[in-house]
Amino acid sequence: MTEYGTFPGARPRRLRTTPAMRRMVAETRLHPADLILPAFVREGISEPVGIGSMPGVVQHTRDTLKKAAVEALEAGVSGIMLFGVPEDAKKDALGTAGTDPDGILQVALRDVRAEVGDELIVMSDLCLDEFTDHGHCGVLDAEGRVDNDATLERYAEMAQVQADAGAHVVGPSGMMDGQVGVVRDALDTIGKEDVSILAYTAKYSSAFYGPFREAVGSSLTGDRKTYQQDPANVRESLRELALDLEEGADMVMVKPAGPYLDVLAKVAESVDVPVAAYQISGEYAMIEAAAERGWIERDRAIMETLLGIKRAGANMILTYWATEAARWMR
Repeated sequence: MTEYGTFPGARPRRLRTTPAMRRMVAETRLHPADLILPAFVREGISEPVGIGSMPGVVQHTRDTLKKAAVEALEAGVSGIMLFGVPEDAKKDALGTAGTDPDGILQVALRDVRAEVGDELIVMSDLCLDEFTDHGHCGVLDAEGRVDNDATLERYAEMAQVQADAGAHVVGPSGMMDGQVGVVRDALDTIGKEDVSILAYTAKYSSAFYGPFREAVGSSLTGDRKTYQQDPANVRESLRELALDLEEGADMVMVKPAGPYLDVLAKVAESVDVPVAAYQISGEYAMIEAAAERGWIERDRAIMETLLGIKRAGANMILTYWATEAARWMR
């Protein structure tokens, strides 16, 4: 009992009484412009190919990719991140299809850029794993280890052909030491100073990448633990962050998103550049699988995970639900 009324005097529930009240006092808000759509384009197919472990996601043809880009634009999504899937016969030890101006990723970049112009940010994954016959993100040495510095030479060339093909943003994702600096120099050398770099700063060696490897037709043998980060570490991510910023990263990313919200929050608190988080294939697959079995409410679960990523500090979220979720917000 208090002088002014009965206990309790503080009643936070007053601010939860109606949808309008909850909306008014919400501390975190999602907007379609927060979202980026990752999309796969596969060489040599005439119809989209569904990805078994990612219900609702497909490997696009060139034509359906252009349609997906327009749909994302119309929904208010900010960008599209493209991943190329070459024909198996074109994979080799150096990933040369990834630097071929007529390779599937470069062709797709030109297609999408011609379709959407500057209205949608066209982003390009800058990595060799889709294009190598061994499935690693770089060039292998004589002992089968990923050769960091030889890989950087390939990334420089890859950055240039992607920029020439129309990418607004390149995303070096291989976790090679020095990759951001090399890519920045390569872009500036050919007069592409306006092309931005979204650095995959904290990319962890995660069990949640499994469906993605199906999506890109990965030929991986072994694992990527010598270059992707150990899930046990946080300080390591902050060191990577400092190096990427020093080398010229315009934006930084944490990947995966959901299992690493603590890392995302620390990164967001530490920088004055935009921060992205990638809600990856395994995160997508878990919700879709549970919803298919009636174990969770699909739409609510999607929005709750996106809100949690935004609340942890992400300015942009790469998610396979980007277009669908953006439509819900409009």
